[in-house]
Amino acid sequence: MKNSRIKKINSLVETNFVGLYDVEYTNKLNQDKNWIVASRKDKKELDEIYLNNKEDNIDAVVISAFHKESKKLVIIKQFRVPINNYIYELPAGLVDGGENIEETVSRELKEETGLNLLEINEESSNNKIYLSPGMTDESVAFVYCTCEGNISNEFLEDDEDIETILISQEEARKILKGSEKIDVKAFLMLQIFASLGEKIFI
Repeated sequence: MKNSRIKKINSLVETNFVGLYDVEYTNKLNQDKNWIVASRKDKKELDEIYLNNKEDNIDAVVISAFHKESKKLVIIKQFRVPINNYIYELPAGLVDGGENIEETVSRELKEETGLNLLEINEESSNNKIYLSPGMTDESVAFVYCTCEGNISNEFLEDDEDIETILISQEEARKILKGSEKIDVKAFLMLQIFASLGEKIFI
């Protein structure tokens, strides 16, 4: 096991969904430094991960879904408070306690889009990738899957302002050439889908 270069974690603020921590660490020149880290984990869990080398669990799933009947990519347009605007994204959501990846994907896909999970492509998916390691330890499972059914917003939570859109290859190309805001995961997925189409889901 690697020796942790992190020496101490101080909690700045903790809420139900995210915490902010002042992390004391030693850099490559053996100098003591501080780094502000945002995490979905509480201080007790972070202590175990940073100081005792405990394996961290994923926080969420990101869903790259192909709608079987229409042969289109599922994306969403969601209002996000930090940018005070709507942005193209992939469906996603936090893992609830005790859920496995498939259960979370099925639940979040239904909640955000109204669509039903058919099958996960395990070969193309990745069970843990990191989103923005310069500021957060947040990790997700990036899941390729197929789905079916009709779009619905009846399962959205009160604070979710989401429009679900089924995108063809040509529509993906138009979005990529446009000026609307796009999340980096959705941007990369739209590029791949515009180039390869449904091949990436088979």
